[in-house]
Amino acid sequence: MIATPDRTPLPREFFDRPVLEVAPDLLGRILVRTTPDGPIALRLTEVEAYDGPNDPGSHAYRGRTPRNDVMFGPPGHVYVYFTYGMWHCMNLVCGPVGRASAVLLRAGEIIEGAELARKRRLSARNDKELAKGPARLATALGVDRALDGTDACTTGETPLRILTGTPVPPDQVRSGPRTGVAGVAGDGAVHPWRFWVANDPTVSPYRAHTPRRRRS
Repeated sequence: MIATPDRTPLPREFFDRPVLEVAPDLLGRILVRTTPDGPIALRLTEVEAYDGPNDPGSHAYRGRTPRNDVMFGPPGHVYVYFTYGMWHCMNLVCGPVGRASAVLLRAGEIIEGAELARKRRLSARNDKELAKGPARLATALGVDRALDGTDACTTGETPLRILTGTPVPPDQVRSGPRTGVAGVAGDGAVHPWRFWVANDPTVSPYRAHTPRRRRS
């Protein structure tokens, strides 16, 4: 018999820890997106950790900017960024105030509101692909920069909330290099800071960084 996932909101203290503790512990948790058309719930199956000033792969590596300001704020808030002039990606801020670290939400399984997600992800061949990758996840949930800074731990009305769900047993958690991070070992390119649920079909495929060609 499969236990019903715990719908209790995660407390802020959950996120007020080192990013490498928070990231794997997010697997199996439930992210709820509330929209005017109804809720969408997603079980997290893949994440990546970004460790601020210690991590050349992090947006906060070179300090605070208007773009990454939320990363320096209280833990449990949502950091949304726009990339390649096309896509949004979402993160959950963790660690103490002033220490910019965050977990990128890379993939998940839609467990509620799939019909709403399908309308946003018309190119998905099946429901396993609805949130298979960080940009697809944000698109399926209707997440954009307007939600940057949202408190996912508040007890009041909020468009995004993170619930306890069913944590993944440690023996089912896998780790490896982060997708698309440039550089060499010292730059964080091979840090095993990507975490995913073993054998889960919603996990995105790993892709190493490929330098973008400049037009001649």
